[in-house]
Amino acid sequence: MGGRPMFILSEDTERTQGRDAQSSNISAGKAVSEAVRTTLGPRGMDKMLVTDTGDVTITNDGATILNTMDIEHPAAQMIVEVAEAQEDEVGDGTTTAAVLAGELLSKAESLLDDDVHPTTIVEGYAAARDIALDAIDGLVREEELTDDLLRQVAESSMTGKGTGDVTTDKLADEVVRAIRHVEDEAGVSRDEVRVHTRTGGSSSATELVPGVISDAEPLHDNMPLEVADATIAVIDEKFGVRETEIDAEYSVESVEQLTAAMDAEDRELREYADALAEAGVDVVVSTDSIDDRPAAYLADAGILAFESVDDDEAAAIASATGASRTSKVADIEDADLGAAETVRVRTFGDDDLAFVEGGQAAETVTMLVRGGTEHVVDELERALSDALDVVTAALDSGGVVAGAGATEIVVADRVREEAASIQGRKQLAVEAFADAVDVLPRTLAENTGMDPIDGLVDLRAANEERAGRAGLIATGQHGEVGDPVEAGVLDPAAVKREAVESATEAATMIARIDDVIAAE
Repeated sequence: MGGRPMFILSEDTERTQGRDAQSSNISAGKAVSEAVRTTLGPRGMDKMLVTDTGDVTITNDGATILNTMDIEHPAAQMIVEVAEAQEDEVGDGTTTAAVLAGELLSKAESLLDDDVHPTTIVEGYAAARDIALDAIDGLVREEELTDDLLRQVAESSMTGKGTGDVTTDKLADEVVRAIRHVEDEAGVSRDEVRVHTRTGGSSSATELVPGVISDAEPLHDNMPLEVADATIAVIDEKFGVRETEIDAEYSVESVEQLTAAMDAEDRELREYADALAEAGVDVVVSTDSIDDRPAAYLADAGILAFESVDDDEAAAIASATGASRTSKVADIEDADLGAAETVRVRTFGDDDLAFVEGGQAAETVTMLVRGGTEHVVDELERALSDALDVVTAALDSGGVVAGAGATEIVVADRVREEAASIQGRKQLAVEAFADAVDVLPRTLAENTGMDPIDGLVDLRAANEERAGRAGLIATGQHGEVGDPVEAGVLDPAAVKREAVESATEAATMIARIDDVIAAE
């Protein structure tokens, strides 16, 4: 080339290579991890997230925090994806996964400084992950998953998440009832449990409704507000005068013609109520609008009607009652109709809610969440959703293990023991993995007001006597080492497994990157 440089990338391209790229990516991942670290555990603190439009979210849910934050760095986004994967798979443990991923990156950075090759780190982390998963499987408790045990799992998940110590036990009862209601021999139908929020009242007023709740309100004052043994039709049609698909003009030359046209229009509108009444329908749920005159005719026929119902709510009502969604009232058949024990309208403040209870298809249940403010209700909804998910995970995905850091300290010790049998520099990565797992009980100790080093030392000593039965229990103003099983602090094994797998995957992916090319 005659000594002239060759330009392959455009002038706008920015490129970071080698240790600079690794350091940048690891620092970004650690920063995201640190952002949620103080929220871990029953004494974890909340974060206030304020958008540029002024919307405020107050939460200590890791997935919510990371999804709400405006994160641009691609490596930091991978930590967000860890939380998302954890949330999607098991519904809880997002903060655990993010914190572990950040600590794995921190340990990887130290290894890189000691000239350990990234591939060696990846291989060591993979070996340590397998040891950790085996250790978790060995800690799964063998007793039957009774309602009391599941209640402890739900309560452990919700503690510290804005539910309030007074109401957590009551909410845990409702969570277990909901999951048991949708459980059968094939497993838990988690999608059949819905959560509906309503401000006003305390969280202790939260209740489990055997059916579906909708924000829809009755269309007419003369409609009944409660229907027993209801026959239900779910319609995807506008109740009004049919419109032609072409533009047309009609010439009216006499009063008789106008009267005839109006009578024809009135008959058309009456047909909706007549057809439904003839089919024996008591309640109409329409995803489209219902004009005033058809609404009045439906009221005259004693039919309770709701219009513009959200598509998801309409689908849930159809599923719960055994109805089939119909596109035309004129085409409705007996097989399209559903049934419910009761459809009633209840008033909360200035708003009405429709309760469709005891459907013939009978599996859907709804948790009506109450709270004093919108922020409280939102956090309660997140906490209850997590609790529902972890109880489902415990039943469907392999039992429970002791919480409060007991499982993590055993996993770290097991990985450290197995590291002695691994040859070469890979042993350093396995030991680093064990040290990274220690960050979880250390953080729990710190967040419960204990000295993190003393707490970790005491926890290790206690686990030498009772492996897997010593954890950091939050009592009074400070934490102490105790038996998490006796204290009722239990977590699904699936949450632990997923956190280890997803955190390891993200950390190893980031550690392998040594070249970042950014172009507009």
